[in-house]
Amino acid sequence: MLLTTLLALTACSGGTGQQIASGAILRPSAPPLPQLDPAQVALGAQVYQKACASCHGADGEGEPDWKTPKTDGTYPAPPHDASGHTWHHGDGLLYQIISEGGASLDAPDFQSKMPAFGSVLSDAEIRAVIEYLKSTWPEQERETQWLVSQNDPHPAPGP
Repeated sequence: MLLTTLLALTACSGGTGQQIASGAILRPSAPPLPQLDPAQVALGAQVYQKACASCHGADGEGEPDWKTPKTDGTYPAPPHDASGHTWHHGDGLLYQIISEGGASLDAPDFQSKMPAFGSVLSDAEIRAVIEYLKSTWPEQERETQWLVSQNDPHPAPGP
C-alpha cells in the first residue's frame, strides 16, 4: 500500500522535478557544482595579487571592521573568504562589481571605494579572478554561490 501511494504521488508530480523520499517532497536540484578550471584559478590568483590584494588582503582576509563604515561613510574592503559575503552573490553581480566598481551597485545606504577594473582587466581576467575566489571557499559556500549564480550568471563573454 505504501509503495503504491508513493508511486502514485511520484506519477502525479507532473514532471516538476520534485521527488518523494521518506514521505518528504524535495525541491528540484540545481545542476551539479562544476569543477574549477586549474588554469583559470592560477591566472585568477596572479591577477588577484596584482589588482585586488592591496585592499582585500593577500589571502582575501579583507580590512578590519569591514562591516562598519569609515568616517567618510565608505565601507572597508570586505574579505573574500568564507567569513565575508562575496559567496552570497552570483557570478553576474561579482563580474559587475569588479568591472564597474562599487558605485555601480547604486545602493543609497552603501558607499564603496572599490574602483572599476573594466578598463584595466580583460574579460578573461575578470572571469579568472572570480574562479580564483571560488577556489578559496569551502564546498558549502561554493554550492550556495553556484545556486545563486543560476539566476545571476556571468554576462556573455566580451572581446
